Amino acid sequence: MTKPDKFASLKAHFATVADRRILSLFGQGRAQNFSAMAGEMLFDFSKTNIDETALGLLLALAENSGVAAKRAAMFAGEKINETEGRAVLHTALRAGPEAVIKVDGADVMPEVRATRARMAAFARDVRSGAFAGQGGKITDVINIGIGGSDLGPAMATIALSPYADGPRLHYVSNVDGAHIADTVKGLNPATTLVIVASKTFTTIETMTNANTARTWMAKAVANPAAQFCAVSTAAEKTAAYGIDPARVFGFEDWVGGRYSLWGPIGLGLMLSIGPEAFEDFLAGGRAMDQHFLSEPFARNLPVLLALVGIWHNQICGHATRAVLPYDQRLSRLPAYLQQLEMESNGKRVSMDGADLPCPSGPVVWGEPGTNGQHAFYQLIHQGTRVVPCEFLVAKEGHEPDLAHQHLLLVSNCLAQSEALLRGRSLEEATAIMARKGLTGAELDRQARHRVFPGNRPSTTLAYPKLTPFTLGQIIALYEHRVFVEGVILGINSYDQWGVELGKELALALQPILEGRESAAGKDGSTAALVAFLRP
Repeated sequence: MTKPDKFASLKAHFATVADRRILSLFGQGRAQNFSAMAGEMLFDFSKTNIDETALGLLLALAENSGVAAKRAAMFAGEKINETEGRAVLHTALRAGPEAVIKVDGADVMPEVRATRARMAAFARDVRSGAFAGQGGKITDVINIGIGGSDLGPAMATIALSPYADGPRLHYVSNVDGAHIADTVKGLNPATTLVIVASKTFTTIETMTNANTARTWMAKAVANPAAQFCAVSTAAEKTAAYGIDPARVFGFEDWVGGRYSLWGPIGLGLMLSIGPEAFEDFLAGGRAMDQHFLSEPFARNLPVLLALVGIWHNQICGHATRAVLPYDQRLSRLPAYLQQLEMESNGKRVSMDGADLPCPSGPVVWGEPGTNGQHAFYQLIHQGTRVVPCEFLVAKEGHEPDLAHQHLLLVSNCLAQSEALLRGRSLEEATAIMARKGLTGAELDRQARHRVFPGNRPSTTLAYPKLTPFTLGQIIALYEHRVFVEGVILGINSYDQWGVELGKELALALQPILEGRESAAGKDGSTAALVAFLRP
């Protein structure tokens, strides 16, 4: 039996307003009525085609989809990751000191706190020089991981660089030997600490790079393993690698890789900014958790952000969204959110295994402003496809002596969202070119090149300053946005089977490339490429 279309009323409403100018909605109070705050963070979604009717239908959709019940189940430690039989408890990694969270009847918080305390003690030792390695003091740290073991901490380390007062952090993820070779160039093995971040300690890219790093270090120090630590639950494997158990930090299977920055995967960040600033980062995530749990949907930032995403993707049919931070230190946020959203909600079947009757998650991409303005904004403004844009901007920067540049940055951010909203009509473009002396057919031709359709939706997330607390809020906000969208779509946001097939085929192709096995069973294209690329 065909399931009823849960988006039917929204689609019907959109059909009646699809051609409406967003600007026409701006009467008294729209900016206030279509925005919400979490602490000092403002989310403005007034520059979208969502009106009172659409918002009411979207809020009802969230209610009827069981977001509140699923939210309670997640925070309570129930196994909402049904295909893997796991709880989803990255929120426990940032929970408060009095929190009690049970999985299978056992409180997980004592172990979470104990691991964090061990991390903090180790971080203090490294930062102070008490853990000196074999060269006097650790000056550099190489974090070797991939996916969630790399994107999150790498993004956050750049974002919080004004707070970095510890060793320099370097991140290696690509199995391409160029990545590790370029990273170690110029570093002193005797003053370098290596973090191997792999829950199973078997991830092929990570372990290949770890072995290369160990070989590099062995050329200069007597005991390379003494300057390795691990973020892993595979105690036997880390011990066999020679890593002291005191420098091994594990986390449970109820923490997905792309949600793991809050715990041991964040060790590199803690080494960089210190345990105290890391606690502020956790506090920001915790504050967003409380906001998500307590605020009504109509004022709930994760819910509203998710509903805007549902409106643009599933209702309006816009297949992509651009994340545009006007904050240079958030330069890696689009890539981080790309994994968070596309690996979580890039699914084709619902929880019951039935084919999804609608598009799943959108393509997420972006770059920081203002550089993006000179790259892809041409397509956003004048291309034939509508790309909803999500701007992020801080009221204040970290460089008081460059306040005039921050003002220019904010001006550009606001100008872009205004330009997307307003556009420029043919009449306006014609008047501009006429003032330049053009007439007749040439006037019309040149004017048409300068028309901006406008009526292109955007949202803006504004915050006082990019601090550890603020970054925690932002990441938790987007995590919960993914959760809400997943619940509405009826999918499991917490497995990632789509990454497995390529891994399996890569393992099978390696002996073929090495010449130890035949490519006879491969398709013609793959076989031909093997023949060309075989050493």
